[in-house]
Order: sequence, then C-alpha cells, then structure tokens
Amino acid sequence: MSFLYLILNLGSLSIPLIYSFEKNMRFIKHWKAVLTSISIVAIVFLVWDAIFTKNGVWGFNPDYHLPFLLLGMPIEEWLFFFCIPYASIFIHYSLEYFKPNLLIPVKVTKAITLSILLIVLPVLVMNWGKAYTTVNYSFLIGILVLGYFYGIEYLRRFYIAFLIILIPFFIVNGVLTGTGIEEPVVWYNNNENLSIRLLTIPIEDIGYAFTMLFGAVFLIEKIKK
Repeated sequence: MSFLYLILNLGSLSIPLIYSFEKNMRFIKHWKAVLTSISIVAIVFLVWDAIFTKNGVWGFNPDYHLPFLLLGMPIEEWLFFFCIPYASIFIHYSLEYFKPNLLIPVKVTKAITLSILLIVLPVLVMNWGKAYTTVNYSFLIGILVLGYFYGIEYLRRFYIAFLIILIPFFIVNGVLTGTGIEEPVVWYNNNENLSIRLLTIPIEDIGYAFTMLFGAVFLIEKIKK
C-alpha cells in the first residue's frame, strides 16, 4: 500500500488542523510562531534523518511510500516533521486552553527532569557509539537541561501533555514500525540502537519525540514573547 505513510501523516494532521479554527480557542492565530518553530526543529531533524538514512541507521520500505525521494528520504518523511509536530503541539495547547490550571508544581517538575537525566545519562555513556542511541539521547539531555534552566514553566504542562500525546504516538509510530502490517514502513538497524522495543517501537523513539515536540513548544513560547 504505497499511500500508507501519506495517509498516516494526513490523518494525524486532519482533525487538529480542522479544530485549529474553533471559534473560541482559535489556535490558528498562532500560526506564525507555530510554523516558524516547527520549521526550525524540522531542519535539525531532517539533517539528522538524512545522515542516518545514508548510513543505514534506518531506512524506508518502498512498498509503503510514494516513489519521490529527496536526499534519499521519501516525501512523506519530510511531511512527518510538520504533520506530527503540529498535531502533537495542538494537544499541548488544547490542554493549556481547556485546563489552564492543570500544572505540575515547579519542585516536582524539576525533580522529574533531574530523574530523567539521571536515567538517560548512564544509558548514553554505556551505549556510546550506537548511532541512534548516542545522537538521540545527547539531544534529549540537551533539551532537558535547556528546559530545566530556561523553560521549567513550559515543562510543568508539557509533561502532562506528553503523556496524552503518547497515545496517538503509539498508534501512528506503531504502524510505522510494523505493528499490524506485514513489514515496517520504517526499519531500524538494531546494531545502532538499544534493541529494546515497546511493541515494535524502538524505545529511543520516545526520547526522539520528546526532544522534537518540546523543542518546538520552547521556541513557540519564546517567539510569542
């Protein structure tokens, strides 16, 4: 099914995009900050993506995407870095709009952040050299440190939003990595990761998603100010 990756992208984007025009929330009014932030993050991740694709850290099954490649990656992979972040960020700001007081206390937020760092850092050190683990967790540590010192107020809500985001994440990313289909849309070289899967999803993908999404939220908040 050569349209599967495209369908997953557009399906993920469709409902959040439609509800962005909801008359009260009017999320679309922030489109400049959102698009700018997503684009900046996308550039970083696409460069990373292209290098990994070229070096066989991961790759794409031609049976599930259109035959249009740019820097070795299908056009759907480029769309991924706009469709998925937009849909996920919409969830974060919907939570802010409908539940403005749903925030983790600052001390707890700092404790969560430090706890994640204390877990990820030794994993990174012990698995240094595995391309996906090394680059992914280095970026994750960087964004967590940035959040701890300059974005703790954003993390107070984002940790909650991210738990909600993980629900569609496991559905979409599960299909991309092979859940429910004969072969994965995106395959991974297990020599370059921890070889730990949640269903079919490499555990590193959770850190990947966190870095990509919180990076965009952090930039949105800075641009809005």
